[in-house]
Amino acid sequence: TEQAVAVAGGIIAGVLLFVLIGITAYLLWKKFCHLLSYEKLTSPVKATNANALFQDQSASEIQLKSTSRSRSVPFIIPPTLHGRDWVNLTNEEQVQEDSDPYMTPHSGPRSSFHSLAGAYVVGTINPELYKFPEDKSETDFPEGNIGRLWFSIEYEQESERLLVSLIKVRKLQPPADSCSPFVKIYLLPDERSYLQSKTKRKTLNPQFDESFVFQVSSKMLLQRTLKFLVYHVDKHKKHHLLGQVIFPLKNETLTDDNKLVLWRDLEKENLEPPSEYGDIQFSLSYNDYLGRLTVVVLRARGLKLQEESHAASVYVKVSLMNHNKLIKSKKTAAVLGSPNPVYNETFSFKADQTELDTASLSLSVLQSIKGEKTHLLGRVVVGPFMYTRGKELEHWNEMISKPKELVKRWHTLCHST
Repeated sequence: TEQAVAVAGGIIAGVLLFVLIGITAYLLWKKFCHLLSYEKLTSPVKATNANALFQDQSASEIQLKSTSRSRSVPFIIPPTLHGRDWVNLTNEEQVQEDSDPYMTPHSGPRSSFHSLAGAYVVGTINPELYKFPEDKSETDFPEGNIGRLWFSIEYEQESERLLVSLIKVRKLQPPADSCSPFVKIYLLPDERSYLQSKTKRKTLNPQFDESFVFQVSSKMLLQRTLKFLVYHVDKHKKHHLLGQVIFPLKNETLTDDNKLVLWRDLEKENLEPPSEYGDIQFSLSYNDYLGRLTVVVLRARGLKLQEESHAASVYVKVSLMNHNKLIKSKKTAAVLGSPNPVYNETFSFKADQTELDTASLSLSVLQSIKGEKTHLLGRVVVGPFMYTRGKELEHWNEMISKPKELVKRWHTLCHST
């Protein structure tokens, strides 16, 4: 029995040794085959009909050196596509001739970039060609532009807070070479209080990134208007107004989940003192193809209110007349208790081109108080020579001479009925 056990143990040991030797031999054979395939792939590839395109390339040009960093991304040909015909382009990139756009690629083992042995560089991809489209608001500035302001607004319903973020201003036009700007923010009609940004030193393109909070009820929100005043501080610490942005909130949808990012061009403030009964600003445009007269009521200033009360509402009535006969009237929304209301409302009237010599527009600013009679605060008429003179006639004639273009002007209100 002892001899039988010894024989069996020897047989088992021999079998295990044989298996171990076999496994070792298999692994060595696999490694040897891998080395052979690597040397084969890294050998130079001869391209047919390439007009000796790659013959002058040295080994240093083919290899991707880790020490030299290029802004271009190397574009390589996989080994499966070697031997195809390539043509030389003027920009030193290669394209394949007579290729089938519907050809399915050969399936093969996936590998990383560093294991693409046998591939060679045929050109480079220019990253400049793959940039996102440029933001036009940063580059397209109309002639005579005095600056552009970016801001965002958001309203929190629960806390009744209006959040205003002042982002940046670009292309300021200061009176001197240097510029140290800051911005005052008002929530009209309250012009007695404002919030102010920090001053940015010596820059025409200040980046503010500041946030401000106004407390305003949801009922009054759409009656309010944001006003941004951009100032420059000179070396004597005097403040110079560079421009303003007026932004009514009534046309915006403000919710907790709706943050609006906006930009507006700066406008020059009318530095002339208000006239006796105030002034009104509006735009006129005439479309001769559609026979449509358009009026954009922008704002009024310096109004002499009959009663300083938030209950008093001010609106503008726009009337189209022909031979002093009323054709049609339209009204703006009422703004509560402000001598400087902002409207930004557009009205259109049908008017044939043959009627422009006898038609006119009357804009009346009216104040209404509950339970009392409506008061006329001021009125202006624009039209042809038959009815008007001076600035009112000039505005009308400019509208006709520039069809489909909005012509904007300030006009003095008078108190005639």
